[in-house]
Amino acid sequence: MIIQATQIRVGMIIKHNSGLFRVAGVEHVTPGNWRGMVQAKLKNLATGSGLEHRFRSEDKVERAELDEHEMEFLYASGDEHTFMNSKTFEQITLPKEILGDGIFYLIPNLKVMVEFHEGNAVSVEFPITVDLAVTETEPGLKGATITNVMKAAVLETGLKVQVPQFIGAGDVVRVDTRDGHYIERVRSA
Repeated sequence: MIIQATQIRVGMIIKHNSGLFRVAGVEHVTPGNWRGMVQAKLKNLATGSGLEHRFRSEDKVERAELDEHEMEFLYASGDEHTFMNSKTFEQITLPKEILGDGIFYLIPNLKVMVEFHEGNAVSVEFPITVDLAVTETEPGLKGATITNVMKAAVLETGLKVQVPQFIGAGDVVRVDTRDGHYIERVRSA
């Protein structure tokens, strides 16, 4: 589907320079008496590298046609991660390059949305939050209930995150998958 450059939005996947790119940022620029432009931050889905590109407001951009399927994470074997389609029960294996930092949020039975382009998986959309168990952390200070003092913790997937002093090993915490920060304690050990 062909769209105007001014219709580009964050999260869209577009075809640019014969590659697929996810739009990571968009800024509309209208400098003085020049024509308007769209400054876009793009992430190459094949290589993971990022670039910035300036589109003129009258430029046309091809939006990629994607099929989206809900899939459930089953298991990891080395750098390969196996998912099952929730409707057809078909299984696929994705390399960690497609998952990126998302590998730190994968726990068995987690449901994700996998986007396909021409039959090939190109990206994975994770839920906004996941609940993960704390496996290691320093002992907390006795009676520490104030949440603005943080300490390092390692979660069950290997993700390192800053948590409040009252969090201990065995606690389950909620983490934001967009930036990897602690949100709240879900269950205590």
